[in-house]
Amino acid sequence: MEPNFFERVYAIARQIPEGKVTSYGAIAKALGTARSARMVGWAMNASHNIEDIPAHRVVNRTGLLSGKHHFEGTNLMQQLLESEGIKVIDNQIVDFEKHFWTPEVE
Repeated sequence: MEPNFFERVYAIARQIPEGKVTSYGAIAKALGTARSARMVGWAMNASHNIEDIPAHRVVNRTGLLSGKHHFEGTNLMQQLLESEGIKVIDNQIVDFEKHFWTPEVE
């Protein structure tokens, strides 16, 4: 991976509209590195000290809040999503397809 891979991930994450979510894989695909969903996850985990990155809007391909343990507190990721009008039950986004945002391919 090139050194600015994380920055490219963050550039896409910053575009996710409020009330929408996307997946690690969708970001990887938009970057032209479809097999690097795990690297996108690492980038998101590393982003928690960067204020303007809405990491809570990036979930796994089925709408599961797979990164929630990287947020402070037990339910912060869910609370952030719910404050944007996204319903979450058992760490799973309800109506995932309705809330899904597809990043533009570079």
